[in-house]
Amino acid sequence: MVKEKTINEITELWKEEKKRYVKKSTYAAYQLLIQNHIKDYFGDLYEVFEEQVQQFVFKKLDEGLSEKTIKDIIIVLKMILKFGVKNGYLEYVLIEAKFPTKQTNKSLDVLSKSDQKKFMNYLRDNFTFKNLGIFICLSTGMRIGEICGLKWCNIDVNEGIIKIRHTLQRIYIIEEGERHTELLLDTPKTANSIRDIPMSTELLRMIKSINKIVNENYFVISNDEKPIEPRTYRNYYKNLCKKIDMPELKFHGLRHSFATRCIESKADYKTVSVLLGHSNISTTLNLYVHPNKEEKKKCIDKMLRSL
Repeated sequence: MVKEKTINEITELWKEEKKRYVKKSTYAAYQLLIQNHIKDYFGDLYEVFEEQVQQFVFKKLDEGLSEKTIKDIIIVLKMILKFGVKNGYLEYVLIEAKFPTKQTNKSLDVLSKSDQKKFMNYLRDNFTFKNLGIFICLSTGMRIGEICGLKWCNIDVNEGIIKIRHTLQRIYIIEEGERHTELLLDTPKTANSIRDIPMSTELLRMIKSINKIVNENYFVISNDEKPIEPRTYRNYYKNLCKKIDMPELKFHGLRHSFATRCIESKADYKTVSVLLGHSNISTTLNLYVHPNKEEKKKCIDKMLRSL
């Protein structure tokens, strides 16, 4: 027999359980999606059907929300509903939301080879700790949170590697209806994100020149015990790009640029995936591996020669 509870009531019970098992940053992300989207649309309902979820998808698309964000919301909603079914508050209902077919693939924003070379030369010749962080990103593909959370003790000049062990992010905390933010130094987003990245000869040379005079407990890009948070660092990067007339590229585009250069140099796809900290190689392939016309023709010619 189903015990009737609203989605809001089930959500509160689900949150109590989930809080014990997930990272603080993950729980904060769930909270934000629930508060901003799920609560108002589904909260007062006693059951949820596929048609309601589909209308929710269309509504959020019309409001300009990205498909990825909507999918994240649906994932959280499904977890709540599954919890409700498991505990006898809801009857099981299959829900598969659909999204409009995309007509074109959105290309990644990356630096051209010439712009990347120009940028890296500038960063090397105009050394600051903040500039070093950008150079590291272009040389390793690290995420901005990983750059901001990097300490000197995570850089091993003897082995020539950077150890990714932390990420820095500002998260939204919602407690009893009140919101505040908190700067959180945490472990990386997935187990695969905990990784060791070899340094290029040029990067290692830059690091070695200052390694003996820095405090190993300081953050790299601030060279201080206090870190620089990602939003502040993004603003610095954006202003620097304007100053030296670089293309308007989001900071994450530096990571894309690194990955693109790796693929262009015929690097092994699995190795690139590991360097980026992707949870599986399909993420790397879907993002960066797009055969051009010449490669497609070579493939067909090779197939025909085998007949």
